[in-house]
Amino acid sequence: MTSWAARVAATGLSADAAEIAAGHFSDVAARNEALFGSSATARAWWIPGRIEVLGKHTDYGGGRSVLCAVERGFHVLAARRDDDLVRIVDASTGASVSMPFRADVDPKPGHWTDYPITVVRRLARDFPGARTGMNMVIRSSLPSASGLSSSSALVIACFLPLAAFNLLAATATWSAAIPDNDALAGYLGALENGRAFGSLGADRGVGTQGGSEDQTAILRAIPGRLLQYHFIPVTHEATVALPGGWRFAVAMSGVHAAKGAGVQARYNALAAEVATLLATWRDRTGRADESLFAAMQSAPGAGDMLASMITRSEFPDADTLQARLAQFRAETEQIIPAVMERLAAGDVAHVGEPVGQSQRLAESALRNQIPETSYLAQRATELGAAAASAFGAGFGGSVWALVRNDQMAGFLSRWRADYLSRFPERGSRADFFPSSPGPAATEL
Repeated sequence: MTSWAARVAATGLSADAAEIAAGHFSDVAARNEALFGSSATARAWWIPGRIEVLGKHTDYGGGRSVLCAVERGFHVLAARRDDDLVRIVDASTGASVSMPFRADVDPKPGHWTDYPITVVRRLARDFPGARTGMNMVIRSSLPSASGLSSSSALVIACFLPLAAFNLLAATATWSAAIPDNDALAGYLGALENGRAFGSLGADRGVGTQGGSEDQTAILRAIPGRLLQYHFIPVTHEATVALPGGWRFAVAMSGVHAAKGAGVQARYNALAAEVATLLATWRDRTGRADESLFAAMQSAPGAGDMLASMITRSEFPDADTLQARLAQFRAETEQIIPAVMERLAAGDVAHVGEPVGQSQRLAESALRNQIPETSYLAQRATELGAAAASAFGAGFGGSVWALVRNDQMAGFLSRWRADYLSRFPERGSRADFFPSSPGPAATEL
């Protein structure tokens, strides 16, 4: 068998990331053999997390995002079974879950096993002929609730082997509903949030009312490239190379950003604001635009028209809704086009201002930043990063900074030291590492 180092390198991971991933795959293979015997018939997948470069809370409103995969992720080894049992084991912790491949598996809200359960439930319902189970061993280099989309990566890590073993892509249901990989990202977003997807009806999701940005980044990423998409439906708009000599420095704040309990309510409240804006537009105009983005694109001045509809006499939270609309429009209509245009021209020196505006709007309009992420973004620019921004759901999580390769080691060391001096209580969980835009989910 080809060595793990060669198989991982073929994905397009950078050399340092590929070396780390190869070691993790070796550990997964050893665990698989200890549990299930020979790995000769097992298949391997790499499932990355993602960096949301821009597009803060825009995807579920159909708005734009700029995305890439991060060079950390799930290392997966899976083999088909001759029955309908789905068994998943975490090679790092020994934690496991087993369930039949059925639509009536009991959910486990708030527990990591709810993600594979949600996959099994939805696939068993949407593809009733699929009943082939699997043994799967995983290891993640994405700490949970870090803002790097470990939850969506886990969903996809469970989905891709089950889809392969059950030949789902050959079914009439798949052909009708999922014509390409952009549509697949939309379907997996619907699977996770519980919404309908075309003719495939709604089902229980994992509880968060997100969009399909994470799934798009994980499935469609290209090494060394940034992707611009808008959503509902998932639609590619542009691809731009990250200029040569630059790389992302990523700081995980160490603040747990799990989208559960109170944080889930705050996350869903931001989605509800977008839903209110769209409902108001539809009610006042009689239009049936599918998303807030579609509404804003429907006519010149549509955004200003909607803003005039949000009055204090009718909406007790009018100021909040106005701020949310302004943030959505600025991120989608101004910030993202400006940054992508400048990067396409190799003008890294001038991306800091629009990225900084995005960060300020997250703090003032989204209200989803915490002292740790605000500090990390500010300190990164003070230390010489071309741009820096928090990303993901917020209320914790991570920050990216755009840094020259030849300055990366010193930058990361100083960024980390300054952060832990300011927030020493985060030392046990915080992590700082470099990443190029990485490859999409792929079978090795």
